[in-house]
Amino acid sequence: MGAGEEHEDVKPKLNVNIMYEGQNCTVKVKPITPFAKVFQAAEKRFNKDPGTLKFLFDGQRLRPEMTPAEVEMEDGDTVDAHLEQLGGGHLYPSITLT
Repeated sequence: MGAGEEHEDVKPKLNVNIMYEGQNCTVKVKPITPFAKVFQAAEKRFNKDPGTLKFLFDGQRLRPEMTPAEVEMEDGDTVDAHLEQLGGGHLYPSITLT
């Protein structure tokens, strides 16, 4: 067994691109790494408090416990980050008919 053959069973790392408001950061992770670590790195890079961003991949919301392998992510794929919006809705004025 040669020196190059010893590491064949090691999972390769993926470069995951995170896009937020036109900015890009790349996080290198193993396919089995929970997205929580990716989220922490991206929020730090974009100077956001933990939990203030939501992350989408191919239109699917990513949860912290999910992994790149679960969503069949490949090297160089892009995750979109958006500010988390809590609450909201539209208030309609009451209309009284007389």
